[in-house]
Amino acid sequence: MDYEIYDLGLIDFEKAWQFQKDIFLKVKAGIYPSALIFCRHYPVITLGRLARRDNILATGDELKIRGIKVLEIERGGEVTYHGPGQLTVYPIFNFRYLKKDICWFLRQLERVIILSLADFGAKAGQRCGLTGVWVEESKIASIGIAVKSWVSFHGLSINIKEGDLDNFRLIRPCGMDIKMVSLENAAGRTIQIDEVKDALLDKFKQIGGLDDKSSFASLGRRN
Repeated sequence: MDYEIYDLGLIDFEKAWQFQKDIFLKVKAGIYPSALIFCRHYPVITLGRLARRDNILATGDELKIRGIKVLEIERGGEVTYHGPGQLTVYPIFNFRYLKKDICWFLRQLERVIILSLADFGAKAGQRCGLTGVWVEESKIASIGIAVKSWVSFHGLSINIKEGDLDNFRLIRPCGMDIKMVSLENAAGRTIQIDEVKDALLDKFKQIGGLDDKSSFASLGRRN
C-alpha cells in the first residue's frame, strides 16, 4: 500500500501530538492510505491511559527546574519519558490494509524494532506478557498505541543515545522497576539517529506487505 512518511525532526511533543492527530483524520477519511511520522522530542513525561501518577518519582519542583512537562495522553500503557536521544515513530496505519488485530500489530512493531536493532549488532528481543523490546533484562524500546476506527496512532520510541538515559530515573518506566538501556550501550559504539531511522524504514515495509510506494515529506527537520 502507499503511505506518507514525515520527518518532523526535534519537535515539542504537543506540536507533534497535534500533527499526528491531523494525519490520523486524513488517514481515517481515506485521503492517505497510511502514514509514518518520525521525530525526536524535547524532554517530556507522558502518562498513558493506565498510568498512575505515583510512578513519577520526581517532585513537581524538580521537573519544573529541568523544564520537563507532564502530559496525559490517550495511548495505552503507563508512564514514559521522551527526550532528544530517542527516535520516536508514530505509525498512523489503517488496519483495513493490514489485519484487524491489535495484539498482532503490537507484535509486528516489536519485530520491526528487533530486526532494525540487529542491523547494529544489538541482540534485542521480546519478553512474554510485556509490550516493548528488551536487551537482556533492560528495556531499549517502549510501545504505546491508540486505535480508533481501526486506525492506529501514537507508537514507539527507541533509546539510542547513551547520554539521554538519566531522566528515566525521574519515573518508574512503564510502571515497573526496570533499567533502561540505549542502542549505543548495546552496540558499544556511537550511533547516529538517522541510521536507525533508515533501518526502521526498511523493516516497516515488512508489515502486512507494505512496499516502498511511499512519498516522503520533511517538515522543518532539525538535527
